[in-house]
Amino acid sequence: MKKKKKLKLRINKFTILVFLLDICVASGLVVISTSGFKTFWIPTAMTTMTHQYLAYTLYSEKTVNDIMSKNYIEESHERINLDDIVIDGGAKKHYSNKYEKELFNKDPNNDVYKIIRLEEKNYKGYVVGIYDPADVELAVSSKLGKAGQNVNTLCKQNGGLVGINGGGFEDLDGWGNGSIPYGAIIEDGKKIWQHSGGNGQLIGFTKDNKMYLTDKSPEEAINDGMEDAVEFGPNLIVNGKVTKIHGDGGWGVAPRSVIAQRKDGVVLFVIIEGRLPGYSVGASMNDVIEILLRYKAYNAANLDGGASSTMSVNGKLYNRPSAGGEYGGRTVSNAWIVTNKNNKKVPTE
Repeated sequence: MKKKKKLKLRINKFTILVFLLDICVASGLVVISTSGFKTFWIPTAMTTMTHQYLAYTLYSEKTVNDIMSKNYIEESHERINLDDIVIDGGAKKHYSNKYEKELFNKDPNNDVYKIIRLEEKNYKGYVVGIYDPADVELAVSSKLGKAGQNVNTLCKQNGGLVGINGGGFEDLDGWGNGSIPYGAIIEDGKKIWQHSGGNGQLIGFTKDNKMYLTDKSPEEAINDGMEDAVEFGPNLIVNGKVTKIHGDGGWGVAPRSVIAQRKDGVVLFVIIEGRLPGYSVGASMNDVIEILLRYKAYNAANLDGGASSTMSVNGKLYNRPSAGGEYGGRTVSNAWIVTNKNNKKVPTE
C-alpha cells in the first residue's frame, strides 16, 4: 500500500512538472507571436554583427523582412550649414530648460567637461558636455590594421581625460578586435585609412572645431576643412532638423554611442548602457534623439554601438558595457577623446 502511494506521488509530481513546462512553452509561444515582441526582437537581433541568426531562429525570413520593412530611417541628406555654429565659449545667463541649466552648472574645479547621469525607465547612461570643442579630437589605434585598443588605452596614449568609442570595424572572428575599421578615417587633415563596409557618412570636426557631417568623399571633406573624421552613422540631427525614423529605424534597442554639437559649439557625448537585464535594456534611436533635444543638440550622429559602447574617464572604464568590462572594454579602432589643450581647471581624480 505504501509503495503504491509513493508511486502515485511520484507520478503526480511528474505530471505537475510536465504541466508547468507546457505552460512555460505556451506562454513563450504567446509572447513571441505578439507584434510588440517581434518589433523589439527582430531589429535588435539584426543590428548585431554576430547574432542575426536569433531573428531567424524564432521567425521566418518573410516575417523578418516584413518587420524590417516597417522599421527604417528616412534620411534627408541635407547639407550641413557650418555657419550656423557660432562658438562663443562664454557662460550662459539664460537657460531654455532645466537640462541646459544642468549642463552649464559646472562641477567644482572643472572647466573642461561635465558628466551627467541618465536614469530612465528602460535604460541608463551618461551625457558628457565638453565646453570647448577644441578639446575634442580623434584617437586612433597605434596598431591600426593589426589590432584595436580599448578606449582607456587610447585616452592614456593621447592625453584624453574622457573618451568614447568611435567608428565601427569588421568582425573577423565573431568578436572583433578592432583591427579593420569600416570606411575611411581622417586624422590631422589626412586620410589615413580606407576600407569597404562604410556607409558613406563621415562624422568629424573641421579645423575650426565645427562638427561636420557629410556624404562626400574623404578627399572632398578634407578640402572642405575636415580635420578628424570616422565613417559611420546614421545622422540623427542635421541643422537642428531631426531625422525621420519609422518604427525603431531597424536599429532595435541596444547600447548606444553618439556624438553631437550645439549651436554654441559645445560638444556632447552620449553613452547608453544596454543588454544588461535588470539594469539597463538599451535605447532606440528615438530615445537617443529625445536626449539630444533636451540638451539642444544641433547636429548629431550615431557611432558604433552594442558591446563597443564604452566610456573612459581618467584612464578607467566608466560605464557598464554589455561585454568585455572585465578587460577594460572591447578593443576598438578609434575613439573620440577630450583633452585639455589650454590647461583649464580640471579635477585631478
